[in-house]
Amino acid sequence: MSNQYMLPSMPMKSFAEPSNTHSSLGGPLRFIIWLIPMIILGIIFYAEGIDWPFIIKMVLSGIVLKIIIGGMRVAAQWERGVVLRLGAFHAVKGPGLIYIVPFLDFVRFIDTRTLVLNVPSQKVITRDNVPAQIDGALFYIVTDAERAVTAIQDFQFAISQYAQAALRDIVGGMTLDELLSEREQIQNHIGSVVDEHVKIWGLRVDSIRLLDIELPEDLKRMMSRQASAEREKRATITKAEGDRDAAVNLAAAAKTMSQDAGAMQLRGLQTIDGLGASPSNTIVLFPMEWVEMAKTISNLSPEAIQKMVDNVKPVETEK
Repeated sequence: MSNQYMLPSMPMKSFAEPSNTHSSLGGPLRFIIWLIPMIILGIIFYAEGIDWPFIIKMVLSGIVLKIIIGGMRVAAQWERGVVLRLGAFHAVKGPGLIYIVPFLDFVRFIDTRTLVLNVPSQKVITRDNVPAQIDGALFYIVTDAERAVTAIQDFQFAISQYAQAALRDIVGGMTLDELLSEREQIQNHIGSVVDEHVKIWGLRVDSIRLLDIELPEDLKRMMSRQASAEREKRATITKAEGDRDAAVNLAAAAKTMSQDAGAMQLRGLQTIDGLGASPSNTIVLFPMEWVEMAKTISNLSPEAIQKMVDNVKPVETEK
């Protein structure tokens, strides 16, 4: 029964582990330092003659040198070695060559570079009861190697679990609209909450980034329809505003042209020019003076028109 409850937590543990471990740089150095004295001792013992004492001396010398030289370690530039002597904290050493006393000291190397952990996908219910799945990445730095080893059992796993819990708590107190529109504020809030707690472990959160927010498919379709309707609404409003502005401008232009006959003629010429030269277009020019004459005649009374007709003399032609 205990195995059944422990198995679901194993994948989350794998997310919390780093992708690489301590770079063993001291192995070749220890081998060279061990080999050179062994060659010198072999030459000295060989001069005494090859016999059983020679073999015993070589074996014992090799074991002693192996134990002495086995305490040499090399820490990379980005590593610090936390040394425990007889179970108690002794010192933080590195980078470079360090030495630990065999059988008495234990060293654990800590990476002080910016580390990244994958925050597994979390199922979250927002404040307005919308389910969502969120995953992210956590970037942090080990600022105190001693506390990272002595204050917490596994700081990498611990900070990953705390980041997951903080993500669920903070996102659970927000609505869906806030989750989608205020991603930067959410990231900063989660980072500050996690950083405030992990300081006691000798860690510092650099940043946390939400990589993906997965919503249910039916909710995505409804949001798509809502966005489409919103865009159509804005397009209709924009078109109506354009028609209104065009009507106002056309009314102002018509008023200007009605006050100046030359402006109306220029507008007519522009219209003709816009038609272009094409055999399919037939253009009939009608003098603007005739239009003015027709307007004048239409404003006269029937008696005035009859009087004008009576005053017109017929044109006499020569025979």
